[in-house]
Amino acid sequence: MKHPDDLAGDLADFTDTPLARELVENSRRLVNVGAQTVAKPSVTRIITISNQKGGVGKTTTTVNLASALAAKGLQVLVIDLDPQGNASTALGIDHHADIKSIYEVLIDDVPIEKVVQVSPERPGLTCVPATIHLAGAEIELVSLVAREQRLRTAIETYLNTTMTPPDYVLIDCPPSLGLLTVNAFVAAKEVLIPIQCEYYALEGLSQLTRSIEMIRKHLNPELELSTILLTMYDSRTKLASQVAEEVKTHFPTQVLSTIIPRSVRVSEAPSYGKTVISYDHSSPGAIAYMEAAIELASRGAKRG
Repeated sequence: MKHPDDLAGDLADFTDTPLARELVENSRRLVNVGAQTVAKPSVTRIITISNQKGGVGKTTTTVNLASALAAKGLQVLVIDLDPQGNASTALGIDHHADIKSIYEVLIDDVPIEKVVQVSPERPGLTCVPATIHLAGAEIELVSLVAREQRLRTAIETYLNTTMTPPDYVLIDCPPSLGLLTVNAFVAAKEVLIPIQCEYYALEGLSQLTRSIEMIRKHLNPELELSTILLTMYDSRTKLASQVAEEVKTHFPTQVLSTIIPRSVRVSEAPSYGKTVISYDHSSPGAIAYMEAAIELASRGAKRG
């Protein structure tokens, strides 16, 4: 059996390890985000989360920012515009083929209040789900009148008629630049782009910014690229830090200072029908998303 002095020495050695320092830092950050308050925006902020590259954390970013904002007492509406329906799944929303969804809103002019569901994730969080029918919406939209404006019209009608308009509307886009994404760009005031901190991260970003500029010129002059969030950051690699610096160089005012680390918990959470914030709120990924949400809200308050 070890002498108490030896145990004390072992403990002192542990507290000086990288793991111990990380645990202490995470605890400090968790306390800090819990203590911070978030002001309601003066008008509803409509933000499209988009990147035509798949696997960059787009849907994960949408649902976790939504959950973090709702946790701060804000009313948040998530519109799942991706036929895969992953945002609906992560928020615990039923979205089988017989459920009324965003498809009926776009194609059949069904009001949003008829399809919106309350998420069991937390109070104040609602979702317009996506079903498999949305996969054919791109083709069906082509022949419709004002095909690029249909989501915008639906959201404006909802905001003007609902008793409790949301503080935030977050639109999760498919990984493409088709008519669904165009509808999201026309409906929004802001675009948030998640960028993976890996090789080819900036590939295609110029095409996306050109598309945003084209939408600004022809369909929605109020649209702006307001926010870039760096995701899947692995501090062990030199490449990740190089990518982060390159993005900050090109977009100095849009990049959030919060960076989302690569995290097992973030990847696991959707399979349980949860965001990482409700699945493991003390994990590094959850803390980072809470910090990003606070920073996003703070920037909006300063602009407003």
